[in-house]
Amino acid sequence: MTQSIVVQVGQCGNQVGCRFWDLALREHAHVNKKGVYDEALGSFFRNVDSRYCYARGQRLACGRIHRLKARAVLVDMEEGVVNQIVQGPLRDVFDTTQLLTDVSGSGNNWAVGHMTYGSVYREQIVEKVRRAAEHCDCLQCFFLIHSMGGGTGSGLGTRVLGLLKEEFPEVCRIVTSVYPSEEDDVITSPYNSVLAMRELTEHADCVLPVENQSLVDILTKIRLMSGPGVKTDSTLASGQGGRPEKPFDSMNNIVANLLLNITSSARFEGSLNMDLNEISMNLVPFPRLLYLVPSLTPLYSLADLSVPPRRLDQMFSDAFSKDHQLIRADPKHSLYLACALVGRGDLQLSDLRRNIQRLRSSLSFVSWNPEGWKTSLCSVAPVGHAHSLLALANNTCVKGTFAALRDRYTRLYRKKAHVHHYLQEGLELEAFSGAAESLESLIQEYEDLDRCSSLGDAPRLQVAA
Repeated sequence: MTQSIVVQVGQCGNQVGCRFWDLALREHAHVNKKGVYDEALGSFFRNVDSRYCYARGQRLACGRIHRLKARAVLVDMEEGVVNQIVQGPLRDVFDTTQLLTDVSGSGNNWAVGHMTYGSVYREQIVEKVRRAAEHCDCLQCFFLIHSMGGGTGSGLGTRVLGLLKEEFPEVCRIVTSVYPSEEDDVITSPYNSVLAMRELTEHADCVLPVENQSLVDILTKIRLMSGPGVKTDSTLASGQGGRPEKPFDSMNNIVANLLLNITSSARFEGSLNMDLNEISMNLVPFPRLLYLVPSLTPLYSLADLSVPPRRLDQMFSDAFSKDHQLIRADPKHSLYLACALVGRGDLQLSDLRRNIQRLRSSLSFVSWNPEGWKTSLCSVAPVGHAHSLLALANNTCVKGTFAALRDRYTRLYRKKAHVHHYLQEGLELEAFSGAAESLESLIQEYEDLDRCSSLGDAPRLQVAA
C-alpha cells in the first residue's frame, strides 16, 4: 500500500486543501459503509485511535470506528485561514502538530515568503514533513497546493517544493498552482508568479496550472446551463457543510475536484488504475515541459444519472473543449506531447478506446509520439455522478498563458516598480532577470516544438532521463 502527503501553503493552498479533505471524506464514507480502516483510507489518512473516527462531525460508519488524521502539512504565514480550519467541522481531521503559522503574512512579496520565512522556518517545515513521512509505509507522492500571485503561496510554496526535492529526491512531486487573472488586485502578482515559475520548472515533477479567470468562466457556464432537469448543487458548484458560500468557495471546489480525480486511482480500486508516478513518467518527455493542462467533465450532475451512450461520448468531447479547461487555452488547436485520461464510475475500457479512436483525427500529436495516451479507470465515481473524466494534456498551448504572464511582468519591471521591496529582503536584481530568462526560454521551447512539428523536424530538446 502506498501513501501520499498533501502540503498546503498559503491562504489559497489551505482553502483548496481543506475542501479536498472534505470531499475525500465524503467519497470514502459513501463507499466504506462499515467504516473499516482499509487501504483506500490509508492512502491519504492514518488511523491514530481504533476507538473513534469522525468525518465532518459525524461518525464515518457504524460498527468499529477509527480516528482519522489527514496525511497533510498546513503552512501559512497568516493564521486566519488555518485557525478557521482547526475551529471548523474538519478540526479533528488535522494533527495540530502538523500546522505552521505566523501572524504578519508575506505582504504579497515573493522574497519575504521564499527567503525570509523560508529561512526562519526551514527546519520546522522539514521536521513536519519528515514526521508525516514517518507515518507512511511506502511514501509515493507529495501534492503541493499553492497560489502564484501572493507572497506566501508563491514564495514559501516554492521554497517548500525545493525542500521536498532536497530531502526526498526519490518521491514524486505534483504541484497544483493557481495563477492570478490579468485583473488581479495584487499589483506585484506578475513578479511573484514569474519568480515562482523558475522554481516550479526546476523542482517539480509535474505542475497542474489553474487560472482564476478560467474558474470564473466555468462557474458562469454552470449558471448558464442551469435549467429544467439539471441539479446545481453538485460538489463542483456548492459551498461546504450548508454554511453560506464565500466568494471563492465555488472556485476552490473545482480545484479540489481536480485533486479528487487525479488521486482516485490511489484511493480506490479500478480495472485500470494509474500509479501516480506514471503521470510524470508518461506525460513529461522533456524535463522542463512539465506543465499539464487539466480539464474536468461533467461540470454538473444531470437529474437522470442513467446517462445514455451519446451523453457518455459527449463527455469525452467536452474534455477536449476549451470550455472545460482549467486554464484559458485551447489544446485542441495546439500540439500534444502526451495526454492522460482518468475515467471514474461506470466507464469501460471499450469506452476509452472508442473515444480515443474517434477523437484521434482531430488532435495534433507530435510525430514521435502519436500513441502518447495514458489511460486510467477507477470504479468509484464522484458522489452524485454516474461517471466523470479528467484529462491531463501536455500541450504547447500553455505558452499563451505564459506569454501573457511574461508581458504583464515586463510592463511592471520596465519601470522597476515595487522592486525595492524585494531588494530589501535580500533578493538581487539578477534574480528578476534570471526568472524572466527562464520563462522566456520555456516559452521558446514550446514554440520550437510547434515550429519543428510544422516543418516535420525532430525537436532539439534535452530528453528527460
